Amino acid sequence: MKNWYVVYTKPKWEKKVAEQLTKIGIECYCPLITQVRQWSDRKKKVIVPLFNSYIFVQLADSDRNLVFQSAGAVRYLFWLGKPAIVRDEEIGTIKKWLETPDAYDFSIDSIQVGDKITLESGPFSAQEAVVREVNKTHYVLVLESLGCVLKMKHV
Repeated sequence: MKNWYVVYTKPKWEKKVAEQLTKIGIECYCPLITQVRQWSDRKKKVIVPLFNSYIFVQLADSDRNLVFQSAGAVRYLFWLGKPAIVRDEEIGTIKKWLETPDAYDFSIDSIQVGDKITLESGPFSAQEAVVREVNKTHYVLVLESLGCVLKMKHV
């Protein structure tokens, strides 16, 4: 059975490692986003990894050492003494999130820090979240099932 594992890479090597591993037949996923970077003389859109120094690889447990054929692969991410396994649904959620537009319609009525809510739209629809922060410009939500923090601007 093939599982998704998280591989820690050298800084700025995420795309190179994913490309090298794909060439030797390992299924890789390096989620990428477009950001606008500001230099003193110009602005430019650049494509950067969503997670710095991490990529996902799908392979059998017995083939885990193959990733070290890439010079940029450093180690696996471990959880409770074992290589961390990412569920297919979580990879699917990341892909779905990256494929959807940047703006989402949502409304939150009189919520308070500590409330549990279920998101109704966007890439994280049907996910439960705990409200960590509410202020004039944004909300900060913790998606415990995905182990991430989501910052949403007021619309």
